[in-house]
Amino acid sequence: MKVFTEEEVDLLYDLFNKLSNSVVKDGFIQKIFDLFDVNHNGCIEFGEFVRSLSVFHPRTPDKDKVKYAFRLYDLRGTGYIEREELKEMVVALLHESDLHLSSDIVETIVDTTFKETDLKGDGKIDMEEWEEYVAKNPKLLTNMTLPYLMDVNLAFPSFVVNKEAECLQRKGPEE
Repeated sequence: MKVFTEEEVDLLYDLFNKLSNSVVKDGFIQKIFDLFDVNHNGCIEFGEFVRSLSVFHPRTPDKDKVKYAFRLYDLRGTGYIEREELKEMVVALLHESDLHLSSDIVETIVDTTFKETDLKGDGKIDMEEWEEYVAKNPKLLTNMTLPYLMDVNLAFPSFVVNKEAECLQRKGPEE
């Protein structure tokens, strides 16, 4: 499915170049980097960037967003979301939202969510359980849609085309 026009891809290339100087500092950003880096070479090439960013486009079907969100939560890449992974994501999302909750409240959120989602009671959430949970809680996909991608031309008008960046490279916190 094509979600970006050729002109929008050019503007995304400019965004890609701007981001190529960014530093990956935390686990949540690292996980997104790893998902964008499809060929796992420590470098996000432009094609990977556009394909990965297209998941967040408003015209992308929810079923694709659900699968991508599952991969985000499956931090260890086991094909399941385990309780600790869910907790790490809840903590990361709260941090990204600048919300500060006590560890007791975080544990309650994680326990409740895990109980509601792990329908098989096997201590892990598989894709089927995840799809069912998201169907009951569609707001989980809110962060999987970036409305400004509908019109990249208007969202990023100030970018100047620079075709020199080859990839976004993983950088450690010390760089």
